[in-house]
Order: sequence, then C-alpha cells, then structure tokens
Amino acid sequence: MSRKKSADPELAQKLSRRNMLGVAAGATAAAVLGASATPAAAQGTGTGLGHGHGHGQPVLPPGRLGIQLYSLRDKVSTIGFAKVFDELERFGYDEVEFAGYTQGSAGPITLPQLKRLAKDHGLKGIGSHVNYYDNNNPNAYSFAQNLTKVLDDAQELGLDHIGTASGPFRYGSTVDAWKRAAADFNAYGAAAKRRGMKFYQHNHAEEFSFATDQPNVRLYDVLLAETDPSLVYLEMDIYWAFAGQFRFSKTPEGKPAPFDPLRYVLKQPHRYPLFHVKDGVEDIAARDGYRMVDVGDGDIDYKRFISAVNKTRGGRRDHHWQVEHDQPVDSLLFAEKSSAHLHSLRERR
Repeated sequence: MSRKKSADPELAQKLSRRNMLGVAAGATAAAVLGASATPAAAQGTGTGLGHGHGHGQPVLPPGRLGIQLYSLRDKVSTIGFAKVFDELERFGYDEVEFAGYTQGSAGPITLPQLKRLAKDHGLKGIGSHVNYYDNNNPNAYSFAQNLTKVLDDAQELGLDHIGTASGPFRYGSTVDAWKRAAADFNAYGAAAKRRGMKFYQHNHAEEFSFATDQPNVRLYDVLLAETDPSLVYLEMDIYWAFAGQFRFSKTPEGKPAPFDPLRYVLKQPHRYPLFHVKDGVEDIAARDGYRMVDVGDGDIDYKRFISAVNKTRGGRRDHHWQVEHDQPVDSLLFAEKSSAHLHSLRERR
C-alpha cells in the first residue's frame, strides 16, 4: 500500500478507520512475517522462499480446499459435473466454486440436481462468480440487471457466498466512479446478507492501479474504504495481487508506491473469507511479472502466505482456499497436482 497521504481526506479517514478494525486480528500474524514481508517488487527477489515440505502440521486447514470450476470448464462442458466431481472427490477436494451452472454437451441439469450431486461427492458449494453488470442487456444474468434471480439461484444451491470477478470499473477509473461502484456493492451485499449469504469481489491486477483523477490514490484502497465491511467481502486472487504488486509499485508519475498483498489481508482478515490459489513463475519480461503455471510449479510461497493467514483470529476456520488456473494444459492433472501440493505443505505448530 502506498505510504503517500491520500489526496482525498474523507477517503483517507475511512480507510484508516477500516484498517484499524483488523489490526487486533492481524497483529499476531504480522509479527511472524518480520523483515520477510518486504514486498517482492521492492526486493527484486520475488516471493519464492521455499515450499515447506516436511514434518509438522498441515498448512492447509482441514475441509477448506476448493477449486474454481472455471479451471475445469473444458471438462464440465464435455463430460459433465458428475464425472468432474468424481475426480475432485478422488483428489481430496472439499469445496467447489461455480462459474456457471450448465454443462454443455453433457446435458441439462437443474440447480437441485447440481446441489445434490456435489453433496453426494462430499463437495460443498462455497461460492459462485456472476457478472457485475451488462448495461447493454437488461435481461443479463448479472447483479446489476437481475439481482433477485442471481440470489435466488445461489440460495437454491445453498451457497454461503455469492460474488463477482468483474472489476469495479462500471463508471470509470476515477475516485468518484469507484465510490459509485462501492455503493452498488454495498446494495448487493445488503441483499445477500438478508438471504444469509456474503457478497464478495474477486480481484485481478488492475484493481491495484491508480485513479485517473488522483494518481496517488490506489483504486483498491477506494474499494476497501467505501464498502461496508459487514456487507462486502473480498476474494483475493493471490496471483493477480502479486501481478498488481509488480505492475503498480509506482504511481503514474513514477513515485514509489510499494505494497504487499499479504499485508492487506493481515490488516482486515475478516474481510477475506475466500482466496484464489494460483501459481506463477517470475518473469520480469512478462507484463504481469509472472507466467501462470500449475500450483506448486511456481515461485509464489503458499506455505508463508497460508501460514500467516492461519495465525489470524479464526484463521484456520474462517478462510477457504480455491485453486485456479486460467488456461491449464490438462485441467484434471492441474487439479490433482494442486491438491497434492497444498496438502503436502507443513508448518511448525
């Protein structure tokens, strides 16, 4: 996070107040990081600190490993949910995060059937990604256009979380534009809360860019400051957060503005019930600073990241880890390898 004082005093006050809410919960975990928490972009050495196989308790909390089904979309659309869930059960998954509720050539499936199928394979539907908006289509399946239908479906599936992977760019990239988007998210969060669910937003790298009208203000900070912590939650995509760290560690004017994705979580751990676990090999020649690979084949240190989150209050109970790869070479092999790697990580008690 930038150390520069915000050009928007009201925003700075809100962000400071929201950050303080998570200080007590995150203080213990922050203490274990010490000097190693220096952002990779500032160090120039990345996050690869070793993957921590060996003796000790599992880093991955029991019952908390999931997969974003977008990674398996090729299999869902051809062989169907039932056969995919067969494999996920065999690989040791506990949860699934949906990216649509249809299965292409495998034939039609109803939401009650899908819920039952997951349960029969020991899988809990933990969340789902739905578009934020489609202003060109009033009938779009999105929060902005069909909020009631989106929530009805999530409730029928028994989901605890319902969210979007769309960036809050609906109204533009200014501070006021993101305040408007935050107001939308607060409304969706309030509606979800009335149904017993949590609304969440999943980031890509661009959320960590800067406002076009206030180049010292990081847009992600606007989102945190302007959304109600009791209504709007975050799903940190860890790979894209580190890509954001690589791309946006300086303001558009070239001023240093380093941040550490993990520190965002440790300041307000209660706001991050879900995480996307993707891996990447460092490549400073690439736009994002990384090339996406299967979990365990890259340089992102998940032993360190998950262990630190585990040490927050309720950390091993309240957080869920969803593996993902945008373009896996072999999606089922990716799912198998990712589970094996994360289950193999160990930490000292």
